Amino acid sequence: MVKIESKKLTLTEFLQQPETKPAREYIDGKIIQKPMPQGKHSAIQGELVTAINQVLKPAKVARAFPELRCTFGQRSIVPDIVVLTWSQIPRDEQGEIANTITVAPTWTIEILSPDQSQTKVIKNILYCLKNGTQMGWLIDPNEKTIFVYRPQQETEIFEESDMIIPVPNWAQNLQLTLADIFAWLRD
Repeated sequence: MVKIESKKLTLTEFLQQPETKPAREYIDGKIIQKPMPQGKHSAIQGELVTAINQVLKPAKVARAFPELRCTFGQRSIVPDIVVLTWSQIPRDEQGEIANTITVAPTWTIEILSPDQSQTKVIKNILYCLKNGTQMGWLIDPNEKTIFVYRPQQETEIFEESDMIIPVPNWAQNLQLTLADIFAWLRD
């Protein structure tokens, strides 16, 4: 993430700005530009959103969204993958998915890009956990490692290919190993 130097904006003023690609985030009064996703990041992101939705969406348990802006507390962030339980998905007057998400993700997933600060990504995951997120994953494609974060629990590190990665309790039908996730880089 690269800090963008500009005059200090409030969260409300930031949200009135046009969206950019890659997305910008509002963190602690600063505007941070996310790095442009690269090949490994994009491959994992696309496949993981599909894998989650194939299992959880038909049963109306939850739905995964890529690059969905979530504004809550004093931040507006764009995790790589946001998973919302079915009841948490905001709806508009027509019953369709609302454009504005003002809740913390139920499950947040970040995929580390080569030029991205791991510290800043972890800070976002921890902020989400403090604001109601049940689980956070940090996937490091270069190290073939996944870090799993839960509120008020020790971080778990998964680096053995046959290890099943923990998911939130409501997602128990979704079983993925490290090998499953990193195989998407070869397919």
